Amino acid sequence: MDNIVLEYRDPLFGLIILVALIFLISFFTYSYGIYKERVARKDYRKLSRRFELGKLKEEDYVHLYKTYNLPFDSILLLASTFLHKGNYNKAINVYLTLLEHVKDRVKKEELLELLGATYFKGGFLQRSKDIFLRILKFSPRNKNALTQLLIIHEKLKEFEKAKEVTTCLEELNEDMQKDKVYLDALIIINDPVYSYEKRSDLLYKIFLDNPSIQRLFAEFLLQFNKPFFWENVDKFDVKNFTDLMWYLNFDDINFEKVYKNEFLVELYNAKGYLDNLNHSEDFVFDILIALNKHEHKTNATLDFEFICSSCKNVHPVYDTRCPHCHNILTFNVKHNLSKGFDEANQSLQ
Repeated sequence: MDNIVLEYRDPLFGLIILVALIFLISFFTYSYGIYKERVARKDYRKLSRRFELGKLKEEDYVHLYKTYNLPFDSILLLASTFLHKGNYNKAINVYLTLLEHVKDRVKKEELLELLGATYFKGGFLQRSKDIFLRILKFSPRNKNALTQLLIIHEKLKEFEKAKEVTTCLEELNEDMQKDKVYLDALIIINDPVYSYEKRSDLLYKIFLDNPSIQRLFAEFLLQFNKPFFWENVDKFDVKNFTDLMWYLNFDDINFEKVYKNEFLVELYNAKGYLDNLNHSEDFVFDILIALNKHEHKTNATLDFEFICSSCKNVHPVYDTRCPHCHNILTFNVKHNLSKGFDEANQSLQ
């Protein structure tokens, strides 16, 4: 019996027991690690199915942000998928939900800017205006908020308030001279008290010092005061608004003035209103003149596109402010040859 007891006290036996314990602990630890990894993979698969791109719910973004510590910028990137799909209401709901849980002031301001921009894209101008005014209450030097507010005031035809915003931006060392001239022109054009003649005179004075508004001015004159336009047509560079001249009705054209302008003579020969040229230096005009003289009449016309000189984006219709870069009076008109349509085919019926 004493020999057996001595065997338990043998150092070699203790070493064997220690190695066995280490092995068992390692084995169970390894097995438990594999089990946890499988469970984690299963959870991640569930999570990925739940948070599949484009199928996220508003509360899911908060869950990702609070529970899984997903970076704030990544959350915003995920939410932007709704914007790219044009689902503005969904994006708005996401931003509103996140606002309730984000405490950091900088992040909250960024969220508010995104919310205001989304309201703007969705056509909710008054709500967008309220959001940017809220931002400016606690961050009055926010240039982006001021710029957005300027654009919103312009869209809402609150031109006087827009001018006040330009003054704020000037205090932040922004060059707003062109914007102020542009807004002055819009204030006169939309003045309900002044007559068309009075507005024409006021705009003419601005135009002489600031030719950048010439298309804005010409469009007003061609709509409300054609005699004033033709009287001063030599002051304009009509190439900058070829589309306006092309679409003029025959009876609205003063051909005595047209004959004194080489470009207009070529334009209206191409249109078919005149027939005193055989060729034009403009390739497209030259083709139209040749088609007009051909015995088999081919129905062709001009099509126009507008290229922003600032961001180089192309647009099918003219706008005083580029919808991409938001710069004003930067569109240049370009004309192209296109197939014409019979008037009968253009009926809305």
